[in-house]
Amino acid sequence: MSEESTIPVGQLSRELSALLTVSRALATAADLQSLCTTAVEALVNVFEPADAGILSLWGEREQALAVQAAIGYDPAILRRSRFRKSEGISGKVFADSEPRLFPTPQAVAAAREDIHPENMVHMEKAAGGVVHPRSALGVPLMLGDETSGVLLLEQWQPGPAFTEADIPLLQALASLVALAADRMRLLAEVERTRAVAKDDHLKSELLSALAHEMRTPLASIKGYSTALLMEEIQWEPAKQAEFLRIIDEETDKLEGIIGDLLESSMIEAGRLEIKPEPLLLPRLARGIVDDVLHYTDKHRFVVSFPPHFPIVDADPRRIHQVLRNLLENAVKYSPHGGLVVVRGEVGQGEVIISVADQGVGIAPENLNRLFERFFRARELEEHVAGSGLGLPIAQAIVQSHGGRIWAESKLGKGSTFYFTLPLGGLSADLESEERNREVFDG
Repeated sequence: MSEESTIPVGQLSRELSALLTVSRALATAADLQSLCTTAVEALVNVFEPADAGILSLWGEREQALAVQAAIGYDPAILRRSRFRKSEGISGKVFADSEPRLFPTPQAVAAAREDIHPENMVHMEKAAGGVVHPRSALGVPLMLGDETSGVLLLEQWQPGPAFTEADIPLLQALASLVALAADRMRLLAEVERTRAVAKDDHLKSELLSALAHEMRTPLASIKGYSTALLMEEIQWEPAKQAEFLRIIDEETDKLEGIIGDLLESSMIEAGRLEIKPEPLLLPRLARGIVDDVLHYTDKHRFVVSFPPHFPIVDADPRRIHQVLRNLLENAVKYSPHGGLVVVRGEVGQGEVIISVADQGVGIAPENLNRLFERFFRARELEEHVAGSGLGLPIAQAIVQSHGGRIWAESKLGKGSTFYFTLPLGGLSADLESEERNREVFDG
């Protein structure tokens, strides 16, 4: 009779417990980074000799192993390293696609002799000093016949070293890690693909909407200019003036759409320029309201600022752009008229400007999306002209000033848009000097 080999109950229990521990850890990971960190932490706890662990993944573009997670080392420092094939313990394990055991300090030191000096500096800094591992065990992360990375455990403290008996369990657990990491990578790739597809869809919608928005003023410009050029018709001066006024207005609309596109492109490229100077916001607000009044006879406007409203340091052209966009939106989205209130308040270290209307309001589910590029709320039944880029541009301008912008609304009751600008800088210093001078003169 042949004697069957049996696994000791204690070893079997340990291995099942290790599998359960690692499986639970992998199941809770939310992304590739947390998965790798959780896996290394679990494995260091499972294997008694382990004091530190490193998980590295192979990068095809760089042709090197990049550290994804580490326990015992500072991962932020260690991630600066790139290990070539056959470099150090991880590089050798990757090159061989086989587990490698280094059971003595001498074996570990010999395997680490060819580590690039810069990588060694990173390792020492990440470990908080020079470390001489007493033993080490590395296994490849295998996906079929391909090696995707390396899992390395190190023993730093005196005690039992890694042995050949540790290899099968660590290799089995590394296979679980490799499968989970690949699954997470595929999920991330799917999400990126979805995001690109969504962005492409939004861009297609934008181009379609912009084509429609531009076609309308172009049709008007073409139609009225063609009419004026008809030699067989003698238009009355009043009618000619009306046609020219319409052409002028439609040209302004077209210019606004093109301007929004250019602004959006500049912001996306990080080229938004802010040129701050002392700015009187009450005067700016009244000037914009006076201008908007020419475009509506259904609305009443109130501009409310407290006396001695502080001067702010801001780019007058950009803040004019923000405030005008908010006022034009207030008029557009209250087609039946009503009251539009521009108010200024002084907060803690900032001023708060608000524009309130009595229009159609905004649905709660749309409030958080108002400042997304390409997003257009659909509360009005009739079409509202515009590029859909005004609010994202306004947000970028306000944030570039160090401020915030947000909206509050009730459907059917109206909306209020707020933005803040910080106090301080040259204007605040000048005002402080002026107040001190008044007190002294008084």
